Amino acid sequence: MKEVETLWDEVRELSLGSNSRIQRLDSPPTAVEFLREFVSQNKPCIINKANLHWPALSLWTQLSYLSKTLSSSLVSLHLTPNGRADSLVKHPSLDQLCFASAHVQQLPFDQALQLVLSTDSKAVAYLQQQNDCFRSEYSVLGSDCDEHIPWATEALGCYPEAVNLWIGNHLSETSFHKDHYENLYAVVSGQKHFLLLPPTDVHRLYIRHYPAAHYSYSQDMLDCALELEKPAIHVPWCSVNPYPSPETRETEMAKFPLFFNGPKPFECTVNAGEILYLPSMWFHHVRQSPDENGVTVAVNYWYDMQFDIKYAYFNFLQSIHYKSPHDPTLSEIECEDLGYDASVHNLRDEVRVDTLALNAVDAKQDNEDK
Repeated sequence: MKEVETLWDEVRELSLGSNSRIQRLDSPPTAVEFLREFVSQNKPCIINKANLHWPALSLWTQLSYLSKTLSSSLVSLHLTPNGRADSLVKHPSLDQLCFASAHVQQLPFDQALQLVLSTDSKAVAYLQQQNDCFRSEYSVLGSDCDEHIPWATEALGCYPEAVNLWIGNHLSETSFHKDHYENLYAVVSGQKHFLLLPPTDVHRLYIRHYPAAHYSYSQDMLDCALELEKPAIHVPWCSVNPYPSPETRETEMAKFPLFFNGPKPFECTVNAGEILYLPSMWFHHVRQSPDENGVTVAVNYWYDMQFDIKYAYFNFLQSIHYKSPHDPTLSEIECEDLGYDASVHNLRDEVRVDTLALNAVDAKQDNEDK
């Protein structure tokens, strides 16, 4: 349908204008400005000098400070062989891709940090628990940054549903996904590199259902297995890797022409002292560059989104089995949204995948951790 392709271009023009760049603000907006210019328009922006007043900007660049302050804290460390948790990998016993989630292990902070800093082991470590981890596992750091973003809280009419801390190295990468939250993403050290696509580009990401699996490491963390979930669960996930290897690039471009031949994703880098406003339902892919200590540190604030007319429009568009004359197999794409119920489901499950299927995966992992 030509109308869908026209929609991609029109949304870009309306959201970001003719230059197609993420707008940068020289200082934090007022609540009214933020609501009028960005939230109501579902439009991302980067706010400069947004968190320079945080003690964290100077304190957290000293790893000795973090180690001392968190000396008695147990934290949840996520381990993968390649730095890509919640992503698609080929299962060794299947001739197909599966959705692989990380092995999660509770460790003293010092031990977890050393694994994050190590880049020569068989495991890439990332402190990215979510589930409001900053206000639970890292609560002793609470006075080092704002408990909420005042102008965002006033504009959105609520306090954050969750505040999360992220500490990783250059190998950590997050595949394309969307969240049902208004996201204020504040970088403390290093840089975060985002690829962004508006919700209307849903068909270009070839969302399909994949068997769920999880990584499992031996006690000495030398051996890693990829185990399928039992009973079998299938998770809808974005199929596109925007950075294919030179060996697979032609194959990937042929499989996903709407992505590689269509409008380019918006690119932006968020530096220390800056906050990215990432509107709800925008697809995003994230990589990072570490600071001189070898880590990237960030805090993000998830605010509940309004399930208003924009959400209805997105669900309608997602329900269409769009078929392009250049992509005869696209009608087979599955783009179901399996629903959202914050009173029932675990926060991380809804934010990361927005499916009941992944809720079951994480519930199984939580039981194993206990």
